[in-house]
Amino acid sequence: MTEEIRLNASKLGTQEYWNNFYKKEQSNFNENDEDTGECWFDDSDAEAKMIQFILEKLTDEEFPTEITSLEKISFLDLGTGNGHLLFELSNEIQDEYDGDKAFEYIGIDYSPDSVQFAQAIAAKKYNEVEFKFSQVDLLSKESPFLKENHGKFDVLLDKGTLDAIALNQDPIEEFDGLIGMDIYARQVEQLMHQGSILLITSCNFTEVELTKIITSNTKLSVWDKINYPSFQFGGVKGSTVCSIAFIKD
Repeated sequence: MTEEIRLNASKLGTQEYWNNFYKKEQSNFNENDEDTGECWFDDSDAEAKMIQFILEKLTDEEFPTEITSLEKISFLDLGTGNGHLLFELSNEIQDEYDGDKAFEYIGIDYSPDSVQFAQAIAAKKYNEVEFKFSQVDLLSKESPFLKENHGKFDVLLDKGTLDAIALNQDPIEEFDGLIGMDIYARQVEQLMHQGSILLITSCNFTEVELTKIITSNTKLSVWDKINYPSFQFGGVKGSTVCSIAFIKD
């Protein structure tokens, strides 16, 4: 289990914080539609690296057979925020990918204000591509979205969502008092089929910690990872961010 891996509680782990955050971001966007909000982990170039990772796997047909054999590949952005990752992924695929596959872009977030903001950006700036955004509580045992989309998605993306979930230490009664980070992987796994890929970027966990969180009590295992510049402190090597791709066996 992962009880020994804990972060300090923070307001960044609360829905109220993110509702207010995206209300303000949408207000800014309404005044200036060039202001599409925060790009998380921009200083580490994590979003660009995630997209490049996906493009390389697509172009070189290195995704698992369960994905490369599909005519249409679905991307699910977990905790989509302002939708920036999906929008940029779509742009890069349009510009760089010359294969014959079609793509589906879906973003979910538990903040209704996030979903409204992402929908507004999509309608204003990206209306040539279809994006679907839905309010979903991943940590709800009776989530209709999980039931309706069981085993559906091919490539799932998380850029900082698990990090935010782990900043909330409130026990979840319907999961016998476990906290969000302890049930996250089992919930996400329900949306995956055999051969699906979950690509997670985190700035709060080491590769070892992230691997333990995702692979404990699931059928997920490490498939690949993205390399970042590393530093050494006290004889230990590390980086400020890590990105690991997990596969459902």
